[in-house]
Amino acid sequence: MDALWPGSIGELRLADFRNYTSLRLPVTSRFVVLAGDNGAGKTNLLEAISLLNPGRGMRRATYGDMARVGGQLGFSVRAAIHRQDDAPADVLTLVRADAGEGRQRQVRIDDVTARSADDLLALCRLIWLSPAMDGLFGGPAGDRRRFLDRLVLTLHPEHGRRALDYEKAMRGRNRLLADGRMDDAWLTGIELQLAELGLAIALARAQTVHGLAMAIRSGPTVDGTFPQAGLDLASGYEGLDLSRPGVDVEDEIAARLRAGRGQDRAAGRTLEGPHRADLIVTHLMKAMPAALASTGEQKALLIGLILAHAALTRQVSGLPPILLLDEIAAHLDPSRRAALFDILDALGVQSFMTGTDRALFAALEGRAQILTASQGMLT
Repeated sequence: MDALWPGSIGELRLADFRNYTSLRLPVTSRFVVLAGDNGAGKTNLLEAISLLNPGRGMRRATYGDMARVGGQLGFSVRAAIHRQDDAPADVLTLVRADAGEGRQRQVRIDDVTARSADDLLALCRLIWLSPAMDGLFGGPAGDRRRFLDRLVLTLHPEHGRRALDYEKAMRGRNRLLADGRMDDAWLTGIELQLAELGLAIALARAQTVHGLAMAIRSGPTVDGTFPQAGLDLASGYEGLDLSRPGVDVEDEIAARLRAGRGQDRAAGRTLEGPHRADLIVTHLMKAMPAALASTGEQKALLIGLILAHAALTRQVSGLPPILLLDEIAAHLDPSRRAALFDILDALGVQSFMTGTDRALFAALEGRAQILTASQGMLT
């Protein structure tokens, strides 16, 4: 059995989640492999683990969709998460069956209700990769923003709350403009809030992209096993120098928002800000946009990004992240699969991986807890 370390899961329990009526899984290894047919519940288990961090999980599903069909309309995910010098934290995240349409997720840590789901980031950090992300580089900018924000959140726990507050303030400004309520004092107050939050969001993203670029150049994929990605950030503030003193930058953002009220009202939305940002990725060796690379190359680039980010997260937060890798081995040749497992081993992270064929994980025999998923059960 592997030694368990801070930030790792020692036990997982599910109740009425997706196709799991009830599940208790003692976790005994840093590698956990779930093998089985499509629809057996492998990805469902990864999704349950993803709820041990803030947000809507790796599928961004509604809570109603997560509740088991034929169950009690609610669900729970419970985990024992190891801490540095104390007993494991008992973490419970649940949606109550009697909450009706206004379902909200509740989080309890050691039987104490958490102030918010952000408190989970003090215990563990999660990074995931799923087949739905395979078209990330060529897809909409919004998908890349969400991907980047998940990476930022593992390094800057306050980022999620700032993003929510920014979206709320922006919606309020958009409504005022749409209704023709051009109250200068009211709009100015909202625009000052948008400037402060928007700059903080843009700076956190820029710091993450810079740190990730450094990790790519010196991190676990430097040997070329996975192609290296070049990264750049379009902040959403065209031509704005974010390196100047923060007060000066906030004042300029607020002034630009004030000057753009007419255009924003005509467009029906705010035309400038971090909600318009984009992560620009290139294939460094071939010096071309990642979107133009082959499907296999894009997958390899994405894996390389995730591995570099795992190394960066451990370095910055002190917590080895938990990786959720859905169908990770399907499009990798045997040598690259073996190299991936060795890199994960060297990183010292806990990894939950899925695949339809157990043989894809032959290089992990003797190092992994390998389970077969079938009809909401693990054997």
